[in-house]
Amino acid sequence: MQRLELPLFEQCGVEVWCKRDDLIDPMLSGNKWRKLKYALLAAAKDNIHTLLSFGGAYSNHLHALAAAGARFGFATRAIVRGEASSASNATLSQCRQWGMQLTFVDRQTYRQRHDPAWLASLAEPGLMLLAEGGSGPLALDGVGELVAEVPFSPDLWVLPCASGGTLTGLLKVKRPDEKVLGIAVIKGGTALRDTVTNLWPGAACDPHWRIALEHHDGGYARFSSELWQWLQTVTMQTGLPLEPVYSGKALWGLCRELAAGRIQRGSRIVFVHTGGMQGLAGLKERGLC
Repeated sequence: MQRLELPLFEQCGVEVWCKRDDLIDPMLSGNKWRKLKYALLAAAKDNIHTLLSFGGAYSNHLHALAAAGARFGFATRAIVRGEASSASNATLSQCRQWGMQLTFVDRQTYRQRHDPAWLASLAEPGLMLLAEGGSGPLALDGVGELVAEVPFSPDLWVLPCASGGTLTGLLKVKRPDEKVLGIAVIKGGTALRDTVTNLWPGAACDPHWRIALEHHDGGYARFSSELWQWLQTVTMQTGLPLEPVYSGKALWGLCRELAAGRIQRGSRIVFVHTGGMQGLAGLKERGLC
């Protein structure tokens, strides 16, 4: 836990703590490890030898999955959205070093990743399919474990939201009166609420959560120079390492929510840093930061 102190927090009368899940492990950090934990345990129990999942060319999930496979003795495969020329980028080159087999597909083919018939065609003995981003029923208990690691009950949890798995796992385990604010890091995230309630129907009965949709700053993995410069300032002020795709964008969203007066004065807030710092290498590689 790290106390974050910024002038805005004092002005708004809030206390903000960061749950540093980026420090879980150098390669298996943040929510990606939490989402994988119980899938790996189930795979070992069921004598699964190969893990197959989906992601983009700079996917934190695929990076963590490849690292986990190498560490715990699973073969790993990935269906990657994009061109084969991406295989040498900062993320996928490390995945390949860990033994992950990559299959590149176009966007139209990649859209089939939710199609039961297409997924059935990929099935084979000894293989486990993992959803994009690792978000699935097995992910929820792993994510929920972070609640017990925080030594107090906050008024509000704040975290980035992309596929909805981390938010759902937190909602399932948090105490009834605790509020949760998900900051959507994707554009057009109106379906996220349905995604969350499909993963855990109990969320539909809980009035103490919402997803803020207006802080995506152009869409998934897009960010303005204003956001990037703001992150550099915050890192200098707090010592907290941030990237602009997930946690950095979510912290920016939290500050915008505070400035707009949408968070109650006097709140004790836990901001969840979900890791993903490996993604900075890819952004620098493309000249984006």
